[in-house]
Amino acid sequence: MTGRVKTYLLMGGAALALCSTLVTAQDAPESLLPPGFDDPAPAPAPTPAPQATTRPASRPTAAPADTPQPAPGSGSTPVIQPLPNIGAVPGAPASLPGGLPSIEELENLDPDELDELLGLKPKFDIPAAARRAMSQVGLLSPDEGGLPIASLAKQPASLVRASLGGIRGPMVSRWGHIMLRRALASRLTAPVGMNPTEFAALRVQALNQLGEFKTARALAQDVDTGNWTDGLVDGAVEAYIGTADIVGACPAVQLKGGGREDPQWEMLRSICYAFAGQGARSQSNLNRAFRDKIAPEIDVLLAQRYAGAAGRGRRAISLEWEGVDQLTPWRYSLATAVGAEIPDNLLSDAGPYYRKIAATAPMLPLSQRMTGAVDAARQGILSSGAVVDLYSQAFAQSGDLGEPSLTAARLREAYVASDPVARMAAIRDVWGGEDRDYGRMVLTAYAAARMTPSEELADDAADLIASMLTAGLDADALTWAPFAPQGSEAWALLALAQPTRQNPVTSGPLDIFVDSDESADRRKSQFLVAGLAGLSRIDGATTEEYESGLGVRLGTGSKWSQLISKAASVRNPALVAYLAGVGMQGVSWDQMTPNHLYHIVSALNRVGLSAEARMIAVEAVARG
Repeated sequence: MTGRVKTYLLMGGAALALCSTLVTAQDAPESLLPPGFDDPAPAPAPTPAPQATTRPASRPTAAPADTPQPAPGSGSTPVIQPLPNIGAVPGAPASLPGGLPSIEELENLDPDELDELLGLKPKFDIPAAARRAMSQVGLLSPDEGGLPIASLAKQPASLVRASLGGIRGPMVSRWGHIMLRRALASRLTAPVGMNPTEFAALRVQALNQLGEFKTARALAQDVDTGNWTDGLVDGAVEAYIGTADIVGACPAVQLKGGGREDPQWEMLRSICYAFAGQGARSQSNLNRAFRDKIAPEIDVLLAQRYAGAAGRGRRAISLEWEGVDQLTPWRYSLATAVGAEIPDNLLSDAGPYYRKIAATAPMLPLSQRMTGAVDAARQGILSSGAVVDLYSQAFAQSGDLGEPSLTAARLREAYVASDPVARMAAIRDVWGGEDRDYGRMVLTAYAAARMTPSEELADDAADLIASMLTAGLDADALTWAPFAPQGSEAWALLALAQPTRQNPVTSGPLDIFVDSDESADRRKSQFLVAGLAGLSRIDGATTEEYESGLGVRLGTGSKWSQLISKAASVRNPALVAYLAGVGMQGVSWDQMTPNHLYHIVSALNRVGLSAEARMIAVEAVARG
């Protein structure tokens, strides 16, 4: 095991060792209320009134002198609160509670701090009748493709916490990314012993690590802002910055006030003052921030430009990029939001984070969005249909975008050319020759599905099948079975992609595939055997035979493999998905081992996520 996968597993493994007790997912969650709230104790029986007695005439009963008497004929007795300091010595100074600030300290308090001191700071930003319950948090119900609501209700909180906390980077697999995003966005009940807000915060932070900032923002917004914890605030602010939705963070900034003291939080507060109608206060705070140099000059200038969009002053802010040698999420987000031009030298050196954000930022020019379109498609952020829509806009645009315009023109030919030979030639051009980018194969998924299977195109069958399966078009891919010779790569992909298979794969075609495998260290063969074994499509004896021949060991134990196997044995899809995400982190398939692939595919297949298991196995062979 190499690279980031090993690092993440070592970090996640120590945390996952905190708990190894699993229980079967229940149909309904247990109540999260403390003992006694479900079945309240019966109210005590009223004390019986004392029996009337005859009082001596010489001692009549009278009301106390200081108790007000009801007015004649009134049906109720008014409640009168006693005045403070009754009996105090006239002229003596009133006593004040201790701990109050001095007059000088009060004068220097920020208005928010003063509101908090006096108890005037609001705790919620919506009326009580409109607040939402926390029994279920998420975006996708089971009817919408989400996982069962009670999947984690009775699972150990420590294990769920460690699994989500162990997701700290992108997935090597496009289909693994799609599967994990679905699991993180599902509407779920929090595990027993975990606060629902913490559960939401952990999922928001994991989505941010995947680059799914829009989904993370939507998940955070499913929780009332008044219920946010510090962890959810941090994750939500990162998601708002990732989507250039700075004002979206204002409810949390206003309610949480001084919860943070870092420069970014101070600039956010000033921006939110401007959009709350306090333009003078915002300008004063940002001027002081600029003068005190709490952050680099460009960061404060961008905050001033953004805040100025809310006021009437229309104060001109000149952005000085000279001396700025790198982009940060804050700079990119604010510059994108206000339409400021970022110097080319900064954009050219920008990493994949910025390219993938650009692909999903509708406010950016199409030329900038196209730079990250293929990256986003390869990772799974953009679907095949979404990335084709982007290239369709590039084709329709009158200006020349360079390479994206050429690709868009060839992509159109791949879909609509009347001659199959011309369509196939266009598809090959989009793929990019011998050194093919898997993200470009996502572009042609539906164009490949339109190709009629034939002997003339048998040499392209494997690539066409791989392209179709980037979008999950397994039924279309299987129509190529008559033109996929036994032991070829096309045959291997179809053997994994089949929804069901009656007979196990025999050693004959497997031998042919292994003998013709030219990949480094025969990784394609290793992944094929691991995938078939995980899907139970080869028997144990055949598995052992190829383990020995390929020099791999499938099913070897580790803390992570034991946990994902145990989660599969109790048929818990959500926990399996989270643990699979821990095992698929990395930037290249070189970082995936056949042993990990076997455990992931096997566990997903056993809990009913067989479609995802098959597509991950196919992707491993296609990209190995």
